[in-house]
Amino acid sequence: MEAVTVTILRYLLVALLAVAAVFADYSTSLKPGKAELKSAGALAFGPEGILFIGDSMGAAVFALDTGDRKVRSSGPVEIKALNEKVAALLGTSPDQILINDVAVNPLSKRVYLSVSRGRGPDAAPMLLRTDASGKLEEVSLDKVKHARVGLPNAPDAAAKDRRGESLRLEAITDLAYVDGRVFIAGLSNEEFASKLRAVPFPFQEANQGTSVEIFHGAHGRFETNAPVRTFVPYAIQKEQHILAAYTCTPLVKFPVSQLKPGAKVMGTTIAELGNRNRPLDMIVYRKGGSDYILMNNTSRGVMKMSTAKIHEYEGITKQTDITGLPYETLAELKGVEQLDRLDDLNVLMLVRSEGGGLDLKTIALP
Repeated sequence: MEAVTVTILRYLLVALLAVAAVFADYSTSLKPGKAELKSAGALAFGPEGILFIGDSMGAAVFALDTGDRKVRSSGPVEIKALNEKVAALLGTSPDQILINDVAVNPLSKRVYLSVSRGRGPDAAPMLLRTDASGKLEEVSLDKVKHARVGLPNAPDAAAKDRRGESLRLEAITDLAYVDGRVFIAGLSNEEFASKLRAVPFPFQEANQGTSVEIFHGAHGRFETNAPVRTFVPYAIQKEQHILAAYTCTPLVKFPVSQLKPGAKVMGTTIAELGNRNRPLDMIVYRKGGSDYILMNNTSRGVMKMSTAKIHEYEGITKQTDITGLPYETLAELKGVEQLDRLDDLNVLMLVRSEGGGLDLKTIALP
């Protein structure tokens, strides 16, 4: 019995040393100084409270050590007129701020906001945070441990789409951290412009990414230049996938094993969720022993989809209306612009009120 106990203690010590070594790698890869973001967009948390920020205008992803690893104020987050509070904190008016993304630190349960102060190319990137106490504060970017990785083939800063809007703004449309890699969706300057990248963390350099192609059922054609709008990592029959949503609104799965630098990959379109619509955000959660996708959209409200039979959908290959993986519209949830899981039971939502204000609300996962 004594020998068994000693063996168990040795295994525990090895495991603790391994964890310590990994954290040391993360920590030493981040250097103190000013994080010189040109924009602040998509947010995602990784290990030890490290926050990844997509900087589309700077064609880069930043990793910031928030130092935020303990819960300071727990419970539901409820803040009315958040846009007015943000404007007051930053010394401007509500019409001069944009809240670009919202992410919950899974360790501290604090809510982080990427914000633009001002409009247009000269808007200043800001990072704010709050929690259940309702206190709002700016996170300084002047003296923070951080690392930066640049994207080698982002759209030119002056490039425009057919509507005259900046293509550079779509260099990074969404982020997620999975098993030591940061997955980045967005556009490149290549002919097959839509990209998914997997960049190891700690950062070294970004690869040119995987060109991803889809069949868009609502449009009845193959597309290589439409960016992924939002995505989640999800294991289907024990194989890791990226579930990606596009404008108008195909839902597509990509096996992570196929996402090799320089490769061209055709995704499998498993649902058409309705055209004239743009997906905004998406999470996966577990409730009652089953997994669900929750997606908010510009025109079709909040959709709830069960993943129980997601592996059975082989792919849409011809023009079609709404079909594939079925969804339920949660009619009581209106004006949802951003969402993230607060914990295992609740979801945090950034909601546009009828009067035009923005509220942070917590509701039970549906």
